[in-house]
Amino acid sequence: MQLLTSGGVRTNNYNCDTKNSVLAIVGGLASENSIEISNIVSTYKMAQVRLYYILAITSASDTDIEKEEAKMYHTFSQTKANVVVVCGDSQSLILFTFWIDVNYQSAQMALVGKVWIMNAQWDFTAVDSQSYWSLKHFHGALAFTIHTTVVPGFQDFLKAFNPQQYHPKDVFMKEFYKKVFHCGVIYSDRTSEIRCSTEEHLESLSGAVFEMSMSGHSYSAYNAVHVIAHVLHEMHLSTSKHIKLGKRSRFGLRNVQQQLHHMLRNIRFNNSAGEEIFFNEHQESTTGYDIVNCYVFSNGSLIRAKIGIMDAHTSVHKKFIIKDNAITWNSWFNKALPHSVCSESCHPGYSQRVQEGKQVCCYDCTPCPEGMISNQTDADHCDRCLNEQRSNEERNQCIPKVIHFLSYEEPLGMASATCSLMLSLVTALILQIFIKHQDTPIVKANNRDITYILLVSLLFCFLCPLLFIGRPRKVTCLLRQTAFGLIFSAAVSSLLAKTITVVLAFKATQPGSNMRKWLRKRVANSIVLFCFLGQFVICTVWLGANPPFPSLDMHSESGQIIVQCDEGSVTMFYCVLSYMGLLAIISFLVAFLARNLPDSFNEAKFITFSMLVFCSVWVCFVPTYLSAKGKYMVAVEIFSILASAAGLLGCIFFPKCYIVILKPSLNTKGHLIRKSD
Repeated sequence: MQLLTSGGVRTNNYNCDTKNSVLAIVGGLASENSIEISNIVSTYKMAQVRLYYILAITSASDTDIEKEEAKMYHTFSQTKANVVVVCGDSQSLILFTFWIDVNYQSAQMALVGKVWIMNAQWDFTAVDSQSYWSLKHFHGALAFTIHTTVVPGFQDFLKAFNPQQYHPKDVFMKEFYKKVFHCGVIYSDRTSEIRCSTEEHLESLSGAVFEMSMSGHSYSAYNAVHVIAHVLHEMHLSTSKHIKLGKRSRFGLRNVQQQLHHMLRNIRFNNSAGEEIFFNEHQESTTGYDIVNCYVFSNGSLIRAKIGIMDAHTSVHKKFIIKDNAITWNSWFNKALPHSVCSESCHPGYSQRVQEGKQVCCYDCTPCPEGMISNQTDADHCDRCLNEQRSNEERNQCIPKVIHFLSYEEPLGMASATCSLMLSLVTALILQIFIKHQDTPIVKANNRDITYILLVSLLFCFLCPLLFIGRPRKVTCLLRQTAFGLIFSAAVSSLLAKTITVVLAFKATQPGSNMRKWLRKRVANSIVLFCFLGQFVICTVWLGANPPFPSLDMHSESGQIIVQCDEGSVTMFYCVLSYMGLLAIISFLVAFLARNLPDSFNEAKFITFSMLVFCSVWVCFVPTYLSAKGKYMVAVEIFSILASAAGLLGCIFFPKCYIVILKPSLNTKGHLIRKSD
């Protein structure tokens, strides 16, 4: 409070001394004083430079200290952790040392085997450590300290230091010398204390009591004082410049304070150690922290060696740097690195899952699911691969997905193509046989031209699966289903025309019937053309409105990209199948009704059985097709095409080929007439 009033008389809210007004305050160590002073002087717009902000510690009663002691003992003795991170200030350090001193045996057991990591405010030199405890447990400890560096001339200053030269009211200096050197700093002859001589050298003290190097606290104070000095110097130069120019300006206290605040925000200079001192946009220093390793010797002396830095204002790769090989650990680790985890590290391919009811550092390692990876140790989550990629077996790398389609190189595609070509050759051979024996009665029976149309249609039916094998392209996708629908419609239409011809032939042979005019070839050809045109219209609408196209399915099969033909309009695809099924059902019903007609050229029995096979295949096709995926969906359709076409070919033409080739004696008109009679 005396800083805000005059001289030795403290009168709140009054300042009678206009010559010795305080312009700025440099804060100290204790957070309580710094915060309270900050709240008070901010009312007077006084500039403040605080060294750092530290945690406040509240006063506690004795029923409180006992609870804290019990809590600390339980924490240190029950935990499995070997690393202790302590965060507090110098006062909390005193409380902790008091606990160790009172409970030495139990504390000894609890502290052995622990690695200490301390914050910048827990400084051994901030208290009289020799009076309280031994530092041996802290040998090998790591600490974050306020950044410091070698200041030229500081060592010489400490070596030549003489307390007699300083202000006689410096009670702190007197107490310090009395404590460590057991002598008194005599500022007058009216004391009976032993006078300190010139033999008391600060460099003779151990590091736990006094460090000869400039600590982070001292370095911060050093820079804070120089900041104020540079600002005042700049203000003095500015004032002198105005006086020389003959300008008159009133530099009252309030004006000086405002100018001081303004210049503090923009100050930038190099200190005597060569480091640049400035404040960022938040009015904070950007010096960062040093990471030090504590060496405690047998005589209790302490040395702190710098092994790294932490600076949040530098580049990403330089924010945290530590030299592992420069760390000296406590001897109880037996030359092995300290190990303090409640869970082993998760390898790449796994992610961490926090164990319920435990600390956040305790976790289980969960394998990454399919399509996701983790390529670093202790990953907190798995990353999803791109759509065209999949995860490898180890789940630590994304690799391209396998392109999946029915190809000629694989066994299934090769077998399908082979069957298609072989059945095509068989059909072509039967067609050649029928052309060669076209004038025989069994070939001429039931409209020879329709027979040729049926054989040609079956030939193309067997070649149709070749459009389904290989990588889908735009052209093959357009032709696949439409060609299949048109060709099979032509084949079934031919069978329907043959069946109707059988019925008409029987009706025409009855007495008084005038059905003979319907036995002309163009009637049967018209039936084939009319039924074929119906399917042609459906396919034309399909291709014009929403045609099939090649597409990539990246999600149906894990780790694979299925190259397939999207049907465009599924409704039109099932319209094609439905129309073909309608023709097949009509042919089956007509053939079934005409199967027992007493006619020597009756093919109704063979057509009935062939259509039964045909319908059975395609009825089974629909559910199987819908449940299959990828190339197996294509294989199901190929099998259905080949099986149904083979059923038609075998049931209708194999019996005739048997007679034509192996039993030519039965291929006579007289034999067929006798059989009919």
